[in-house]
Amino acid sequence: MLHLKGVETFYGNSQALFGMEFNMEAGEVVTLLGRNGMGKSTTVKTIMGLMPAARGTISFEGQEIQSLPSYAIARLGLGLVPEGRQIFGTLTVKENLIATEANHSGSAIYDLDHVLEIFPKLADRLNNYGNQLSGGEQQMLAIARALMTNPKLLILDEATEGLAPLVRDEIWKGLGILKARGESILVIDKHLNSLLKIADRHHIIQKGKIVWQGSSSELSKDKSIQSQYLGV
Repeated sequence: MLHLKGVETFYGNSQALFGMEFNMEAGEVVTLLGRNGMGKSTTVKTIMGLMPAARGTISFEGQEIQSLPSYAIARLGLGLVPEGRQIFGTLTVKENLIATEANHSGSAIYDLDHVLEIFPKLADRLNNYGNQLSGGEQQMLAIARALMTNPKLLILDEATEGLAPLVRDEIWKGLGILKARGESILVIDKHLNSLLKIADRHHIIQKGKIVWQGSSSELSKDKSIQSQYLGV
């Protein structure tokens, strides 16, 4: 479904990605792991066309997308839940959701009723403005809003950062529902124990390149890898 080969990305003269390479198949939940500043968010921004790839190829369902503008990449069916949420604070919850409703998957699964089933707290807040929500509610709204586009691939950048444990649990529960439905998800997050329960495969990034990849079972058993690259 998604294939990166030899991707290099720069911030001005400073190189951030050094030959980034990984694959994911349809229906997989895959992670990008690593300490802060190692290139996880840069990888996502490059995939989405928010930063240009100086070299290398990014293919989505067999089509190279590294030269496309971000809106064209989104229209192919890549739905991003960005770091910082970026919801519309002056729109209601319902307006936030309806504003992004689309059918990129070809067979719309997620409409207003479906996303409210996954995140029922939002049902009680439909007429509240985005800037009236708690941080956890805003994150749920950001995920629900991305689902309303009916993406073929959902990408979450730091989906539970800074949230209280109970709120994180609600978000992980929602992602578990999506996994059970066979959704394709690429996720960046720091909460390894939760990721080990939901993800099929993991990729660890160190200084802009993949240094380890494997299954949840392999990663959970390898404490040296966790200590060396994740600080666990």
